[in-house]
Amino acid sequence: MGQQVRDGFVELYGTEPEGVWSAPGRVNLIGEHTDYNDGFVMPFALPHTAVAAVSRRTDGVLRLHSADVEGGIVELTLDALTPESDKNWTAYPAGVLWALREAGHPVTGADIHLSSTVPSGAGLSSSAALEVVVALAVNDLFELGLQRWQLARLCQRGENVYVGAPTGIMDQTASACCEDGHALFLDTRDLSQKQIPLDLAAEGMRLLVVDTQVKHSHSEGEYGKRRAGCEKGAALLGVDALRDVPYGELDAALARLGDEEEVVRLVRHVVTEDERVERVVKLLESGDTRAIGPVLVEGHASLRDDFRISCPELDLVVDTALASGALGARMTGGGFGGSAIVLADVTDVDTITKAVQEAFAAAGFTAPRVFEAVPSPGARRLS
Repeated sequence: MGQQVRDGFVELYGTEPEGVWSAPGRVNLIGEHTDYNDGFVMPFALPHTAVAAVSRRTDGVLRLHSADVEGGIVELTLDALTPESDKNWTAYPAGVLWALREAGHPVTGADIHLSSTVPSGAGLSSSAALEVVVALAVNDLFELGLQRWQLARLCQRGENVYVGAPTGIMDQTASACCEDGHALFLDTRDLSQKQIPLDLAAEGMRLLVVDTQVKHSHSEGEYGKRRAGCEKGAALLGVDALRDVPYGELDAALARLGDEEEVVRLVRHVVTEDERVERVVKLLESGDTRAIGPVLVEGHASLRDDFRISCPELDLVVDTALASGALGARMTGGGFGGSAIVLADVTDVDTITKAVQEAFAAAGFTAPRVFEAVPSPGARRLS
């Protein structure tokens, strides 16, 4: 795809780009809605990527074009970029340059042509891939010298402030920092990272992503409501973040919340989910990969019943997959649609896939998109 994007750049702008970069989408193995609570997450990068051909400009102009969106080149002036003024796809790359300049980095403009294979609206971080690929390109071209984790932070700031979506740090860090054949154990408080080997194929297993084709939008209320509820829970318990509530003291903490029923549910999910991430890390490090299946199922139940962000399509994937022999399954991503993951023996993949497709047809749902998730490299320069 790199050559295709390079050729597209030449066609649009009439010159060769200074380089071509790629950044992947991600799927989260475990650790959902913990990232904005200073907790633990465990994503890995997908083979699906956003690719950008980029050249520098010196006149304060940003020109953007996507091969995936109808329309011509969008021209913006860097000095005129204003948070929450852009409701189009261009807000994501523009927000990155806004955040870099706000942080004092001397970025003077760019010509950018993009194309992405990360499914949009599937909860696989298509927006983070767009942000990170632009950030990496600009960091290289302007020799800013920023580390990967610093780029992720600036991309998050662009999405939070410029786009206006209250997302945590996981998606951008996964896209920027994941390694081939590994899941990333990330502490979102201090951004410390550990690469955990995840070679399912070697053990006769596969991880499927089932995109329900149900679209969600994080910028709209439900995500923000739950984030506010988590912050309220932390305030009521007198901690900086829910990460600080020890798993062993959860019952006592919930009792202190009294009749705040919604806050109780949110707190219970976050504290138990952090413990699930730590459990999965131990299982993978001890070589007991198959045993992570039930932990994924626990995670889904918590997201469905306590966090209440599942939907009939996601529940149908999980229930059908488990009934058809899956080792584990859960919804992944922000919720209210998007994707579920299914851990299965390679011999059961076809049976499970067919069962899920038939269940969706019987329920009158749009046919799901099913593909294998292979832990892939993070963002990199292609040429």
